[in-house]
Amino acid sequence: MEQGLNWNDCLAHVEATDVGMRRSNNQDSYAVLLASNAENWQRRGHVFVVADGMGAHAAGELASKMAADGIPHNYYKLREESSPDAIRKTIRQVNEEIHRRGQANAEFHGMGTTASVLVLVPQGALVAHVGDSRVYRLRGARIEQLTFDHSLVWEMTASGQYNPNLPNLVPKNIITRSLGPHKNVQVDLEGPFPLEVGDTFLLCSDGLSGQVKDEEMGVIMGTMPPAEAAQVLIDLANLRGGPDNITVLIVRVTGPAISARANAQAEPLALADEVAAQAAAPPATGKFWLGAGILLAAAVALAAFELYLFAAGALVLAVGLATWGFLQRMPPENAAHYLAPGARLGRGPYRAWDCPPNEALVSNLGLLIEQLREAATDGQWSVDWTKFNAYSAQGKAAIDRRDYAQAVREYSRALRFMMNELRSQSRRRPGEADGDVLSRD
Repeated sequence: MEQGLNWNDCLAHVEATDVGMRRSNNQDSYAVLLASNAENWQRRGHVFVVADGMGAHAAGELASKMAADGIPHNYYKLREESSPDAIRKTIRQVNEEIHRRGQANAEFHGMGTTASVLVLVPQGALVAHVGDSRVYRLRGARIEQLTFDHSLVWEMTASGQYNPNLPNLVPKNIITRSLGPHKNVQVDLEGPFPLEVGDTFLLCSDGLSGQVKDEEMGVIMGTMPPAEAAQVLIDLANLRGGPDNITVLIVRVTGPAISARANAQAEPLALADEVAAQAAAPPATGKFWLGAGILLAAAVALAAFELYLFAAGALVLAVGLATWGFLQRMPPENAAHYLAPGARLGRGPYRAWDCPPNEALVSNLGLLIEQLREAATDGQWSVDWTKFNAYSAQGKAAIDRRDYAQAVREYSRALRFMMNELRSQSRRRPGEADGDVLSRD
């Protein structure tokens, strides 16, 4: 790490969870464990977890809490293991603990939970994943889904068995992998993804991703501070029915101390043989092979014109590039046990969207604002219309001058304000059933 950089002043994060509009209890859990000092940052990094529980009675709540509590704790205990090996091992340990708890009590039998884990270490962002809770990265105006949904729809799509023209034939809520139901579990590892100042990561349960589009998430996170963005995302999911618990965890790199540049001399990540087999070749390797092929073709062409000296030079360069490309594919010393420079585990990102603030998205937000206005009017709620109308007017003025980023901010503030007003009205009417005030199917 470069001298003078403050590692402890380079990260902003916010966590928020909501029961949603249709559930009576919250089966989501989350956890944040930040490195307490520079040494812990170098060895273990910062850990973020989102878990979405499944099971009757309190089983889902228990399973997700066990995951959120156990993963950071066990990960930090495995100090002699490298970060990829430690996070994979700790998730397997937690899986066994949840499985044992489920087997020991008939009420908890079969309980399970998803687990999506983000670990920020000097080498970059590592992601460990089981289930369909997601991890995204927003860089600039591009949002990328770093995790693969372990769901029936995604698995069938990946195998070519899913027909998108008949989407209702396959239920979207069936997951194919989770912690707890079975003694053993397969853990997906992705990364490391080098960090840059401004990178924003989102961990969320499917209560958010099922209701809010990826590009909407990207625009909202890209135009608002993390704390505001988290609440707007939850409100948006609730406005669209809120059928499930909603958990949002946003992490933003705000300073250079944890960036790839500041940690360029970080040691390569050590890997167990099982993990090393998942490593992908560095993305740049293909360029060496392409260059070697071009030079080889040039050597043949030059030889055909009897320009043998030039042909020999091109051939030497071709062999040199090919050799260099081959060496780049090889890990450093102790080959099988280190991740090669530039290489990554997994195959993410799995989806990506460009999401600059745009007129279409702002128009959709404007429509929601008007629907909220109608709901408040029809329900005869006591609302501070002056404040709401001011946000709405400022949003329209921003559209007129084509400042769509500001329009997103103003409309989002109008949305948050009205949702808070409606929630306040609901609390003052204790006889009303959960979800009657805000839910609009």
